[in-house]
Amino acid sequence: MSSPASSREPEGGEPSRFERFIEANFWNSRIVTGLVTLLALYMLYFVFTVPLEFYQQLTFATLCFVLALMFRRLPGRYATMVMIMLSIVASGRYMYWRLTETTGWEQPLDAAWGLLLVSAEVYATLVLMLGYFQTAWPLKRKPMPLPANRDEWPTVDVFIPTYNEPLAVVKPTVYAALALDYPADKMSIHVLDDGRRPEFKAFCEEVGVNWTIRTHNRHAKAGNINEAMKITSGEYLAIFDCDHIPTRSFLQIGLGWFLRDKLLSMLQTPHHFFSADPFERNLGTFRKVPNEGELFYGLVQDGNDLWNATFFCGSCALLRRSMVEEIGGIAVETVTEDAHTALKLHRLGYTTAYLAIPQAAGLATESLSGHIGQRIRWARGMTQIFRIDNPLTGKGLKIGQRLCYLNAMMHFFYGVPRLVFLTAPLSYLFFGAHVIEAAASTIAIYALPHMMHASITNSRMQRMFRHSFWAEVYESVLASYITAPTLLALINPKLGKFNVTAKGGVIEKSYFDWSISRPYLFLLLLNLLGFLAGLVHIYLNWHVRSIVETTLLNLAWTSYNMLILGASVAAASERRQIRAVPRVAMKMPVMLKFSTGRTLACETIDYSEGGVGVALPSMIEVPMQEPVTVSLFRGDEEYAFPATVSFTGPGRVGLRFSSLSPEQEYEFVKTTFARADAWTGWAEGRETDTPLRGLSHVLRVGVRGIAGLFEHLYDDLRSSIKSRPADVKKLKTKD
Repeated sequence: MSSPASSREPEGGEPSRFERFIEANFWNSRIVTGLVTLLALYMLYFVFTVPLEFYQQLTFATLCFVLALMFRRLPGRYATMVMIMLSIVASGRYMYWRLTETTGWEQPLDAAWGLLLVSAEVYATLVLMLGYFQTAWPLKRKPMPLPANRDEWPTVDVFIPTYNEPLAVVKPTVYAALALDYPADKMSIHVLDDGRRPEFKAFCEEVGVNWTIRTHNRHAKAGNINEAMKITSGEYLAIFDCDHIPTRSFLQIGLGWFLRDKLLSMLQTPHHFFSADPFERNLGTFRKVPNEGELFYGLVQDGNDLWNATFFCGSCALLRRSMVEEIGGIAVETVTEDAHTALKLHRLGYTTAYLAIPQAAGLATESLSGHIGQRIRWARGMTQIFRIDNPLTGKGLKIGQRLCYLNAMMHFFYGVPRLVFLTAPLSYLFFGAHVIEAAASTIAIYALPHMMHASITNSRMQRMFRHSFWAEVYESVLASYITAPTLLALINPKLGKFNVTAKGGVIEKSYFDWSISRPYLFLLLLNLLGFLAGLVHIYLNWHVRSIVETTLLNLAWTSYNMLILGASVAAASERRQIRAVPRVAMKMPVMLKFSTGRTLACETIDYSEGGVGVALPSMIEVPMQEPVTVSLFRGDEEYAFPATVSFTGPGRVGLRFSSLSPEQEYEFVKTTFARADAWTGWAEGRETDTPLRGLSHVLRVGVRGIAGLFEHLYDDLRSSIKSRPADVKKLKTKD
């Protein structure tokens, strides 16, 4: 394996003299490293392939799992590494057994289903191993301070690309950019308006930022940025999607590493969202269960950083202009221009970095259909890169970088394997196909250790960023939709076009999205029919033990699939969302001044662009529609905003702002969204993950989803009957 870039320091401070000696005289020796690697691979091959009888395998698997449970209780990364090795052993033994002893199919149907299943398992195991490599040792990089002398700070162009988003979505980002704690003469802000809208021009002129446009829309966002680079000159570029509101510390937190590492081309920070995505809103998991993106931004990118393989994600990032210009600007060959840009920079030998500190926050997609559309674009784009600029080939990349990129691209091929896993047991329940040529008990002693080790190891590594079994829900929802685009892009990378993800909308009433849920409704029905067929199969073959055992194994698998699909169905039940501006939970001091002259020192509960929620001291009551002045503080400065009381309740009051001037809007963003500590502690109070707790939660959601499906069917049927025209009813009665 290649060693990380020299500019990266592992957690724990400077290495000792002995460690430096070992590093210089042992690990840097390619011959010794190669011999050690070969020896380790030989030992693993021996462990994978040594034949064991049934009870020997059972004993070995049990001891390994008990050992893993013991290490799971120990702190530190080395305990994690031991768990990873035990998981690799369990998975390696399973896959060797699976490929050498269970593929002797005699019937064509068995072979067809069997090949699909074993291919899906090989894919899943390969992704598991690559994931271990990628995330076993997150770098946990810390910020590097800028020089004390501000005259030495570099110049920066802040780019805010926009196309069709409403001005209300873009305003807070512009205000926050104006509030960046950076010398005004060294920073230039540009709203890159590909919609070329007059109201945007007027707003930019009013607040004093650049309204930057072009005469065409070629290459979408990437082209927009590239055109802006031609007319700007800052040494660095700070790029924010138009709904990603930066904190005032963004530039000071990130730019220091560029001065430390002269080869650093890009520094990425997390994409954080203060509104619920469709999964979080529809399943009621917002701020309780990590969302779909937290694993990538919380763990994967931090793991990539160790191998100098951090991806550019299109927003909340800093780039060194000279190096981006050297590769011809932001990549335009694929619809995931960001990741492709990072790949090009890595090929030239430049480094990238990741700071796992949320320094901006934005709006998540509102609807499940919009969320799926966004993921389709990502999947298609990563597949395009895989085809036209494959990280496994070509010059400039080290082995660690190649493997990190490979895992990122392989991830989006999960569509077919996930569909195979959701339908594989049906081949036996419907057609009697034996896709695994082995007894049910033998399958269990090999497969269960593989799955259980993977579950507890991933739970330990990912528990802050993804709860167990939720990946299956996300993949089940998306699998049917990303399969065709990824396969088409694999065949012809030029197919498809760039689409913009809509933000800032509302859902005026709750409804069930029958259209978007059609694929997994069909899969749920198939699994239900397969379950019933299995019960009949057991009844007819009760006297044959082997058939009953095999059927029970497939029924257990089908039951799990139904509950996962039930959770997928629940995700399509769109909940009403009438707030165009989501509220952000945060406690900070606030002073209320009433028309009577009375003042009240309180604490906020939450805030939004339209107002604040305030916790009141006990026994304090405030009448509705009472005019009040809300004072928020930034350091020693006080900022006042006119408001009226729109809600009162025990111990709290909701205050809606009256018409704010542009200056007051700016001041409000500066004292709330742009606070340096705005997104710290976002996950405080969240339950830590354990596999059993995660499984229990997913299964409860699955049961609720299946039950809710019947409610939706009943409600829609009743609504359709009520909406029938009266004359049609009379006509039928007369006939």
